[in-house]
Amino acid sequence: MAINLQKGQTIDLRKNASGGEYNLSKVTMGLGWDVRKKESGGFLGKLFAPKEEEYDLDAIAFLLDENEKVADLGRTVQANGNNMGLVGGDVIFFNSLQHPSGNIWLTGDNRTGAGDGDDEQIIVKLDDLDQKYKKILFIVSIYQGRKNNQHFGMIDNAFIRAVDATGKEITKYSLSGDSTLNGMCSMVFAEAYRKDGGWKFRAIGEPQQTDSFIEILKKYAY
Repeated sequence: MAINLQKGQTIDLRKNASGGEYNLSKVTMGLGWDVRKKESGGFLGKLFAPKEEEYDLDAIAFLLDENEKVADLGRTVQANGNNMGLVGGDVIFFNSLQHPSGNIWLTGDNRTGAGDGDDEQIIVKLDDLDQKYKKILFIVSIYQGRKNNQHFGMIDNAFIRAVDATGKEITKYSLSGDSTLNGMCSMVFAEAYRKDGGWKFRAIGEPQQTDSFIEILKKYAY
């Protein structure tokens, strides 16, 4: 049975409660959320209610070395006349979906959070990840959240979960928005890190006011 984590709690990703082991050859870090529905004010309110806003939440992963830094910030490339940075480095995000090693990738960009299950997935081959990577930090940011006055106080049922290569859910960390998250447009959600030859997973749930993961990345850049 999967373990539901509390903020700050840590578990071993390999070992399960029954004494067996999870298959970490491919681990899916699934992230999901629901946008809190506004009160419609009865039948007429529903009939003439404006279209629900689009919330674009982005999942990001930083691969950190022994100094808890991102060693390779990638390169800048031209795309559609614009410069795009951080491509092909140790930051996995919407403009750089797959790590050059092929051992960690983002499946795509969900702009609504609609439907059940994972809205975005970061998949990691933990057993194959180079030993120089000691930690993976998982972050979620609301794209242009500050401009659009969108924040985690408006988000319900946000979660991150780890699923092993056989489809077994290892652990899940959930949170729902409340007044303490008003104005917070990013979330350092969780981390996976090496420990004693294995991998641990820790629920963090650290909110940030910025809607740009670049501001968070500055803390981890050399």
